[in-house]
Amino acid sequence: LARVVTFMMLSLIIPVYNEAQHIREVLDRLDTVQWPCPVEYVLIDDCSRDGSWDIIEDYRKDHAIVAERQSRNQGKGAALRRGFALATGDIIAVQDADFEYAPEDLVELVNAILLNRADIVYGSRYRKNSPNVHRTFHYAVNRMLTLMSNVLSGLYLSDMETCYKVFRAEILKPITIECNRFGFEPEITAKIAKLKVRVHEYPVQYFPRNYLEGKKISWKDGVAAVWFMLKFNLRGQDDPALRNVPEKYRTAKRIRL
Repeated sequence: LARVVTFMMLSLIIPVYNEAQHIREVLDRLDTVQWPCPVEYVLIDDCSRDGSWDIIEDYRKDHAIVAERQSRNQGKGAALRRGFALATGDIIAVQDADFEYAPEDLVELVNAILLNRADIVYGSRYRKNSPNVHRTFHYAVNRMLTLMSNVLSGLYLSDMETCYKVFRAEILKPITIECNRFGFEPEITAKIAKLKVRVHEYPVQYFPRNYLEGKKISWKDGVAAVWFMLKFNLRGQDDPALRNVPEKYRTAKRIRL
């Protein structure tokens, strides 16, 4: 593992929007993780109005991070798109600016790529070893959306909507990301399903928060997810968003159901 780690770096993309009550603690917790390779934090503040950007600027006085503030609020997908563009690592992972997920769980996901076992790794909240108690409504919606995604894409996942997604940068960075809000999850899943890539899932912990605690996704985003699944899965193998992906990854045969 050490020989592999020497030549690879992880970029952790952290979209931030009105997370003043959490962001500093999240960054401090990330600093305690025993990462298996060098890591850079890429924080994109989506024009927060609660002082989140001030906290980020204060943090980077003593830490070498990449941080940028959007000129206007655009959504999580837009923040991730910008973060992916700024990332310099060989591996790219997504981390929310709250405590719904345990950052320590990312280590196993990153290791799967470092050890050349996978090209893309999803952290599943619904695999058997995930010690989670879910909110009934969100659980039901997530399972329904994942099932629909599986039928359309041909990828058999247990948690399409998970935040924890880890990618080889050479696969992710050339993909055109079009969704500005929470449509990123069904969009990227539909697009990678058209590629010749090894996708793995590992169980992760999940600690759901409610809207009073800052949760932002709503039922409208669930409805939008259905539209995005149809839109991006039905484009076919010649999806123009994938034209710049290296040829060795663009030879997959679509599974027909």
